[in-house]
Amino acid sequence: MPIEVAHDGVVPQSSAMSDRQALPLWTLVAPALGLLAALLGVAKMGLAGTAVAVVVLIASVLAAVHHAEVIAHKVGEPFGTLVLAIAVTVIEVSLIVSLMLSDTGGATELARDTVFAAIMIILNFIIGLCLVAGAARHVEQRFTLSGMNAALGVLTAMAVLSLVLPNYTSSTNGPTYAPSQLVFVAVVSLLLYGTFILVQTVRHRDYFLPASDDQDDHAAPPSTRATGIAFAVLLVALVSVVLLAKTLSPTIEAAVVGAGLPLAVVGVVIAALVLAPESLAAYKAAKRNRLQTSLNLALGSALATIGLTIPSVAIVSLVLGLPLSLGVDPKGMTLLALSLFVATLSLGTGRTTVLQGVVHLVIFAAYLFTTIVP
Repeated sequence: MPIEVAHDGVVPQSSAMSDRQALPLWTLVAPALGLLAALLGVAKMGLAGTAVAVVVLIASVLAAVHHAEVIAHKVGEPFGTLVLAIAVTVIEVSLIVSLMLSDTGGATELARDTVFAAIMIILNFIIGLCLVAGAARHVEQRFTLSGMNAALGVLTAMAVLSLVLPNYTSSTNGPTYAPSQLVFVAVVSLLLYGTFILVQTVRHRDYFLPASDDQDDHAAPPSTRATGIAFAVLLVALVSVVLLAKTLSPTIEAAVVGAGLPLAVVGVVIAALVLAPESLAAYKAAKRNRLQTSLNLALGSALATIGLTIPSVAIVSLVLGLPLSLGVDPKGMTLLALSLFVATLSLGTGRTTVLQGVVHLVIFAAYLFTTIVP
């Protein structure tokens, strides 16, 4: 039996095995291949290159999910779910800004379409999928009600201020803000998001902890070294995902236009690609009966999407003088109001069943269908 020595540099056998399991070879190779494929422009090398880029993109997404779970297991809740939410949102901002600076058609509405798509995907598809997956295996799941109420309250305020109020201001024509109004909304969004992070991680951390213990919590956590490697590879994986998505975006846009679809579909595709790591992580957590973790990921991502994306694109718009349309159309306002209302009902009791999940998925289907067939 190996002797475990804690202070002489000898790694215990159980810890070493845990680290090897935490860092499978494929999760280290896939992000590097994704970064290489993006830098070489593989997606532009014909149909075969596009297929290779898509496969590497999916592998990078799966690797990002794995490393995010390693970090979350090491640092615990709710800090673990913040890692992926903030990292993905920062990369999402970079992608939106880079496309805004390009000559892509519809760049004025791109930020709005992507943020709105992200909110609809999170509130309806991710949450709905998690509720259905969790209920299919565990019938009924529980979570801490206080944290979800806090998150939904902040999300509602930020969504209305960013995506609805611009339609009713009179300082400018159209669904836009005047420069002073844009600065105000950007500051308020950062303030609300910063306050939420303070509440989630310091003042009321218990609001966002799982309502009950899970046997998965008792598994040996990875070492600090393995966690550091996982964090570094996570960043590489996220960068790979976004760079590949950017190189694939002209192909996607051309396909959308060629099919006669609205350009808003491009925003949906971008949001879906960027949110793929969080979607898979939330789904896997729900299947393990860790719905609290799933909801932390989902709503935390929605808050980060508005709280970080809107101020960032506002700064770019003001500094470079780029037009920025934020207000969604009446159809979008209706779906946003419906989504927030249903989410409040679904997450208002601390318990969920398959019924709430199906309702959310139906709303997402309605959003997707009316986006394609406006």
